[in-house]
Amino acid sequence: MESYTEAVTDFAQQHALALSAALVTAVGLLAVRRWMAGPSCRSKVRLEGKTVLITGANTGIGKETALDMARRGARVILACRDMTRARVAADEIRQRSGNGNVVVKQLDLASLQSVRDLARDMERSEERLDILINNAGIMMCPKWQTKDGFEMQFGVNHLGHFLLTHCLLDLLKKSAPSRIVIVSSLGHVKGQIHYDDINLDKDYNPEKSYRQSKLANVLFGRELARRLEGTNVTVYSLHPGVIRTELGRHLWTSLPVWKRVIAAGIMQLMKNPWEGAQTTIYCAVDESLANESGLYYSDCARKLPAPQGRDDDAAKRLWDLSASMVGLA
Repeated sequence: MESYTEAVTDFAQQHALALSAALVTAVGLLAVRRWMAGPSCRSKVRLEGKTVLITGANTGIGKETALDMARRGARVILACRDMTRARVAADEIRQRSGNGNVVVKQLDLASLQSVRDLARDMERSEERLDILINNAGIMMCPKWQTKDGFEMQFGVNHLGHFLLTHCLLDLLKKSAPSRIVIVSSLGHVKGQIHYDDINLDKDYNPEKSYRQSKLANVLFGRELARRLEGTNVTVYSLHPGVIRTELGRHLWTSLPVWKRVIAAGIMQLMKNPWEGAQTTIYCAVDESLANESGLYYSDCARKLPAPQGRDDDAAKRLWDLSASMVGLA
């Protein structure tokens, strides 16, 4: 009888081309996966005595960011819409970090009243706010409206955070040097602000809306940094990468089955939430950024945003429009 070794040798000889192709494919996929993962934040900064507020921190990159901040010793506030899930996340973060100073506060960014309620809560209960991370977001949803009648993606991704940041500025200035981190997206590159149809009532498209809201994040960060010059409050916007999180759930359910099968394979190459949180963490703590403000980052490095994200006139126009929409003007 042929030995096991001989059988394996014969198989390898007969299928050498296929095995070589499989090996090359595997190595190639590993290389793509490593490239997609990107660098990690290497800062060892400790945050004892500091307070960090993160929106949408009960899942995905927000949760990973909260865990990192807790491990650095900060008081971490999870500002979330779903309080049940937020409490579960907070318990897990406390256990994994060994930091018991992790609290949950209610925030529904689709409600301006909820935003103002959280801001009042912060004024009453918190003596300082050192890092504000505007992380929460919604992606590719149907034509929904916020409680105040705004288009949902623009309302949640931009307007809710615009108002929240404004309401917390006094606390941030009091705690300076402090930082504001705005999670945007590479989607801003194809974005456009539709000033004459900001809620896209005439021509709604989920992708068009998402790109508009992400461009708004970049422009907001740019104008906010200009207005905060001399306060020692610095501002950063960023692209976290393409990540396997719940953010794309609305897009996923709209795909036909065959596209879901292909997408499921591609998703395995994307960043996981820990990898996706690294640029947010970098912007929040890295010492080298202390004197930078109003810039845009990706993969833990400064990057140049799209031309429409560098338009100072557009940034001011968007600021004025946003202030009017949320009742600040």
